Amino acid sequence: MRIFGFPPFDDRRDAGRRLARKLSRYREERPVVFALPRGGVPVAYEISRALGAPLDVFVSRKLGAPGQPEFGIGAVAPGGVRVLNEDVVRRLGIPDDYVQEITAHETAEVERRLRYFRGERPEPEVVGRTAILVDDGLATGVTARAAIEALQLRRPERLVLAAPVCAAQTAELFKPEVDELVCLESPSDLGAIGFWYRNFEQTSDEEVVELLERARSEREAENPGTC
Repeated sequence: MRIFGFPPFDDRRDAGRRLARKLSRYREERPVVFALPRGGVPVAYEISRALGAPLDVFVSRKLGAPGQPEFGIGAVAPGGVRVLNEDVVRRLGIPDDYVQEITAHETAEVERRLRYFRGERPEPEVVGRTAILVDDGLATGVTARAAIEALQLRRPERLVLAAPVCAAQTAELFKPEVDELVCLESPSDLGAIGFWYRNFEQTSDEEVVELLERARSEREAENPGTC
């Protein structure tokens, strides 16, 4: 973790522009950029602009431990995907009833948020294309792992995971699961994701919707007849 000097990124948009330069070689592959909301959306917006690629969200929800909602025991993603840390569940003695209940609750929340962010628009087709999944930072990466599994079911030609900062140990776990992992910073002592940004204000639902709409409008203006 950096102690001296300023954090490397001004904000998520700045991080996205820097990350886009590392991803520029994918422009000719007609990629689709997916953001993990909410914080991944401002990062992904800059990447989609730079690559001339459609932008969409891919919602994944953490499964919190009993009484510790921030402590993830797994995650769910669209299409009925669930990843579960069986060792942690067993070690904490979490009953199966709880796991099923929290899974049902968060799965419903995934669907609700997708409807809110995406509206009636269909999910972009990724079969035979490059899919780039973006977040603003990867600590344990539990929600990203569920999203990766769900995206793999959609049979992209290539699956790329991109984040401005990723814990070194998490990066090693992800490398076998994707075709490429692109991170600008990969510290062995990550600390909090927010330590790596000068401005890490929470991204609102309204900002997510606004950026998605802006990305669509800009793309349609540049490519009439596309969506």
